[in-house]
Amino acid sequence: MIKEEFSEIKQLLSNPKRIVIVAHKNPDGDAIGASLGLYHYLKQYQHEVTVILPNDYPDFLKWVPGENHILKYETNVSPSNTLIEQAELLFTLDFNTLHRAGNMEAVLAKTKAIKVLIDHHQKPDNYANYTYSDVTMSSTCEMVYHFIKQLDGIDTIDANMATALYLGIMTDTGSFRFQSTTSTTHRVIADLIDKGANNTNIHNSVYDNNSYSRLQLLGKALSNLKLFTEYNTAYISLSQEELNTFNFKKGDTEGIVNYALSVKNIRFAAIFIEHKQEGIIKISFRSKGTFDVNQFARNNFNGGGHINAAGGKSDLDLNSTIEKFVNTLPHYEPKLNS
Repeated sequence: MIKEEFSEIKQLLSNPKRIVIVAHKNPDGDAIGASLGLYHYLKQYQHEVTVILPNDYPDFLKWVPGENHILKYETNVSPSNTLIEQAELLFTLDFNTLHRAGNMEAVLAKTKAIKVLIDHHQKPDNYANYTYSDVTMSSTCEMVYHFIKQLDGIDTIDANMATALYLGIMTDTGSFRFQSTTSTTHRVIADLIDKGANNTNIHNSVYDNNSYSRLQLLGKALSNLKLFTEYNTAYISLSQEELNTFNFKKGDTEGIVNYALSVKNIRFAAIFIEHKQEGIIKISFRSKGTFDVNQFARNNFNGGGHINAAGGKSDLDLNSTIEKFVNTLPHYEPKLNS
């Protein structure tokens, strides 16, 4: 986005507007953090702002300041549609193609609102009036910080905004260990701490509130870990029966794939999770170095994301999906062993 476009958005925001903020289906820490960080910023200027998310999210994300104001589309379809149809400005955060908003896609495409896209995923669609896309950024939350800075609003960031933005940067960088974490990211984080983000409390709220059943599920997942050392690859699988046995709740499998990637010499990891109600296998991919899991997911499992973190899905059963995955590995052997 060029400087003139930021100036145009600043002019649009100079008078109170009806604004809706939307993030992707199955929102994560970055989606929620970006949405609420921007929400608090816009509320300071007397805008009428609503955050609408496609569906529910894990309990470990329900403490963020302002979370109680989020409208969940799956249980509030009619009022959500009305708000979107009447919106003057629509911000879409942490996704760049409308189908990622799930059942909200049709109403988002139809609204006459001016659309502003803020996102760090690859290959954005051309649906927005203003597109702020940067695949080098660690997170959409870091982008929202820079977006606010371009609007000359950095001094307005308070503890609530700082907390929300810190959350998204922390979770999308794997607690600042992924390659997307730059020196600029750390400078942003330092400023957010100075502005009131309590880094210890945020970390504990997300990572140190495990239930007994979630830890049992983790144990089962690790017992299902399989290695293919000739391809520097590992995967974990969880069946619907195993999820049910350990009282699976949304978010319980978050981060488990990283245990597979943490094995010595492993460069490529995946987790396959059976969801019988949806009739699909959900897949998360992670990698180290230059192996591009975004392209792997796009080519093989109807997915995408980032170079080192991506998602996908399969309509095959669990065993057939895993078999398909294993059979693809020889085609990637040079890249996995380079």
